[in-house]
Amino acid sequence: MNILKRGLPTAIAVIAGLATLAGLLVFPDLSTLLLEWAAFLAAVALVAGILNLLAIHLRRTAGRNIYSLVLILGMLLVFGLAVTDALGLTEDGVDAVFNTVQVPLEAALASLLAFFLLFGGIRLWQRQRSGWAFLFLLAILFFLVSQSPLPASVEELVSPVRSFIYDVLVTPGVRGLLLGISLGIITLSLRLLAGLERPYSS
Repeated sequence: MNILKRGLPTAIAVIAGLATLAGLLVFPDLSTLLLEWAAFLAAVALVAGILNLLAIHLRRTAGRNIYSLVLILGMLLVFGLAVTDALGLTEDGVDAVFNTVQVPLEAALASLLAFFLLFGGIRLWQRQRSGWAFLFLLAILFFLVSQSPLPASVEELVSPVRSFIYDVLVTPGVRGLLLGISLGIITLSLRLLAGLERPYSS
């Protein structure tokens, strides 16, 4: 029983991985079929997650949790607008909610992130006065100032420095991170195909 419990998930994962690899390299129709299955399973998992979230917050509303009530009302509002958009009763109702609620919230959080980084840089400098802490704090201050509206004379001085940092430091760093992520994915995929990595087993 123990062998079946551990060996069956490993065998399924290895077979699915090899089939996907063969589909990508040799059999494109097989790859398309597997991707359709994966998309269907992802959609089912999304629906199950939404229903589970709704059930949890419905139970919390019994304890007069106002945040759960707001979440449920928001879910029902967006779902109702999606249905009315599909029936032609409303036009771009979901997009209107997204543009008036989600987009401003994302912009507010993104703007707060810069100040959180600045606060973190100040705390880091207070606890550990090192060259790296000073460089981190200096970079945050520079980009906060450079992204703000500046006089034309100051903008002419700041713009070349900002472009240099983006082109010479930021872009290669991002490419290095993406390369490291790609190598990590390849390594994990090979370990899954070899049966050495078993995240699905207890």
